[in-house]
Amino acid sequence: MALDPVLILIAFGSGLLAQRVGMPPLIGYLVAGFGLHAAGFEPQALLDQLANVGVTLLLFVIGLKLSVRQLVKPAIWVGATVPMILFTAISTGIFYLLSLTQWGIFSQLKLETAALIGFTLSFSSTVVAVKILEDRNELKSRHGQITLGILVMQDLAAVIFLSVSAGKWPSIFALLLLGLPLLVKPFHHLLKACKHGEILPLAGFGFAYAGGELFELVHMKADLGALVFGAMLHSSSKANELAKSLMSFKDLFLIGFFLSIGFMALPNWEMLVAALVLMGAIPLKGWMFFKVLTLLKLRSRTSFLSSLSLTNFSEFGLIVGVMSVSTGWLSQEWLVIIALAVSLSFILSSIIAGRAHSFYARWKGVLKSFERSDRLPEDRFVQPESPRVLIIGMGRVGTGAYEEALRYYGEGVWGVDSDVERIQNLQSHGISVIKGDAEDADFWENLDTSSVELMMLAIPSVNDMLDIFELLKMVKYKGKIAAIAKYEDERQMLLAAGASVAFNMYAQAGTGFAVETFSMVDQEYKKPECAN
Repeated sequence: MALDPVLILIAFGSGLLAQRVGMPPLIGYLVAGFGLHAAGFEPQALLDQLANVGVTLLLFVIGLKLSVRQLVKPAIWVGATVPMILFTAISTGIFYLLSLTQWGIFSQLKLETAALIGFTLSFSSTVVAVKILEDRNELKSRHGQITLGILVMQDLAAVIFLSVSAGKWPSIFALLLLGLPLLVKPFHHLLKACKHGEILPLAGFGFAYAGGELFELVHMKADLGALVFGAMLHSSSKANELAKSLMSFKDLFLIGFFLSIGFMALPNWEMLVAALVLMGAIPLKGWMFFKVLTLLKLRSRTSFLSSLSLTNFSEFGLIVGVMSVSTGWLSQEWLVIIALAVSLSFILSSIIAGRAHSFYARWKGVLKSFERSDRLPEDRFVQPESPRVLIIGMGRVGTGAYEEALRYYGEGVWGVDSDVERIQNLQSHGISVIKGDAEDADFWENLDTSSVELMMLAIPSVNDMLDIFELLKMVKYKGKIAAIAKYEDERQMLLAAGASVAFNMYAQAGTGFAVETFSMVDQEYKKPECAN
């Protein structure tokens, strides 16, 4: 049966239903893929093309937000390699022991096949982890950057394995790629020339595919090229705007990726049981990441949130599985089992990652017992001097609020942000800002807010702001809270949660524009007080 354009409607309906029951839309897309396959639909080439575009754009956007300097830190490369090696070794032993019991499909498992399955499952999903972090606006947070760095290291390991296994070594001309840093400044100038129109996302597509094609020419994986070209643009002043302009395109094309997983194969009951057995390794994987990261002196919260994001199986595992089937290392049945286990892990990861902060708050006492007493410099808390106003989130809105608050209060105005590079840039311009994750209970417990009269929340996610309200109640904050909202229903939610003022950015933008203009034209014009 051919796959009609009705695919879009089915994907929309499934994603909407998943969202309505409190789950991420990607779960709906996964279920839709399996349902369409079971109903007899056959995927067209267009679906694979959409999936490939989605993954290419994803890796390019990751590169835009990736600080290469982070990759050389022990928390990244040790945090990636040690859990991978340990998980492969332990899961290999478990799967082989199961084969000795002569139980079901495991009875046919050889030691080398068990090792290949363990290695395949040692990778974590870049697509799912990044999608969840993006939805929660946490890619630039401390745990987001740790997760991102580990995923990149895993992706590099997967690319090397695929190249070696397929006997596809890079061409001698790959050495020319070492000259790519020379193109960084020209790339930045070219991107800046694109300004703000529709040409900007088109430039993003061009850079992503240029990187992919260049790497393919020298017999290297195209996805790696997209990642590298994104990283080359990371320090551009247009990088953040470019990433935002590509966000909707990337999410749309990734629907094809999640749908395509369901078309890989349909399992029988024996395969389903085997996939559930593989899922039993998920807690082991999460525990290994948490333990290794805490041993590397990361805080328990950072380690826990990063490990939850990494507690899944990877789409690269499917690629490794397909290659292993083609070489005869793995049977078709085991590829189906791995595909099902990967799909189930996506669903589980989406559910638990969405509740990560509440899980940490519940188990905080136990988790902090694994924390090392000595802290890394990046994890030390800084107390601002005599703060009267704290502005949470120092993007464009937060920076504008900071300047206005400074004119009104004169002193005691401080910004709080979790993006290290943004903080350094703001501090270089004389702005008082400290590093802090406002969704971190430890941050508020270590911060003296007794002198703070006003807290201004200038962050994009209403759910994050609601979480912050709860944390401020826990530390018995006595001052006022102001917040921003994109929509009227969100504004009402913030007021109901305890905001003294909730500003609708879009609805009240015209009012703010008029007030500022009249104040400039007529010195006697009195600004009205902000309405609740």
